[in-house]
Amino acid sequence: MAEILPMNSDTAPHPIEVQTAPGITRIALSSPPANALSIAVMDALMAALDAAEKDEDCRVVVLAANGKVFSAGHDLKELTAHRTDEDRGRAFFEKTMRQCSALMQAIVRHRCPVIAEVNGVATAAGCQLVASCDLAIASEEAMFQTPGVNIGLFCSTPMVALSRNLSPKHAMEMLLTGEGIDARTAREFGLVNRVVPPEYLGAIVGKYATTIASKSALTVKTGKQAFYAQAEMGLSEAYDYAANVMVENMLARDAEEGIGAFLEKRKPEWTGR
Repeated sequence: MAEILPMNSDTAPHPIEVQTAPGITRIALSSPPANALSIAVMDALMAALDAAEKDEDCRVVVLAANGKVFSAGHDLKELTAHRTDEDRGRAFFEKTMRQCSALMQAIVRHRCPVIAEVNGVATAAGCQLVASCDLAIASEEAMFQTPGVNIGLFCSTPMVALSRNLSPKHAMEMLLTGEGIDARTAREFGLVNRVVPPEYLGAIVGKYATTIASKSALTVKTGKQAFYAQAEMGLSEAYDYAANVMVENMLARDAEEGIGAFLEKRKPEWTGR
């Protein structure tokens, strides 16, 4: 069992905390109790993701949260406060939804794999945040819900991420009933990869992160981009695209090095080229 990674402190002001270890950036929501995705929180997350994107030493991003709630989704108090605007809040609502959509796409398009570390409740856009990550590891105490239908606001943007992770029936079950599911059901639905005791969550996430960080950064970036690109294509187009990706990947120095190391039974030395 891997130990929890020692982190060098590089703490940003609230509403998030950022820590770094060799090859790994850990971004934690830090505005409990709800860890709501207000404009300020989403701005901070976007800035942290952008910094990790530009950090050549970063290989993996871990997205976590402090407190008992991973994220309760959008800040309903912030949204409601703008109903007194002249346009009844339309401009602010549009800004919020655009910012949220940009955040989720930034995770999908990030050159580094993003792992959700979920040790609490993830609802609405918080559940969307988990679904948008490449991997998700949950503790046995985690719970997931898209409860918008219960308050007259269908979780339409969370639906985009859910429908790309879950089977249609499972996604619609969550969206139409608004009821929560426990971590094990979330795994059965395909929302999370693994469910572990809470005391081991950090260690398991650390093991995943260090394993991925040990690979060629170029290869992982290539593979992540290709995975999401081909998923939007028809079968024939996807195979043509993937074949071209593999040819370019074969010509990369890291592939030459990796294959050579495998044949020579030695450890590869990655250069990111």
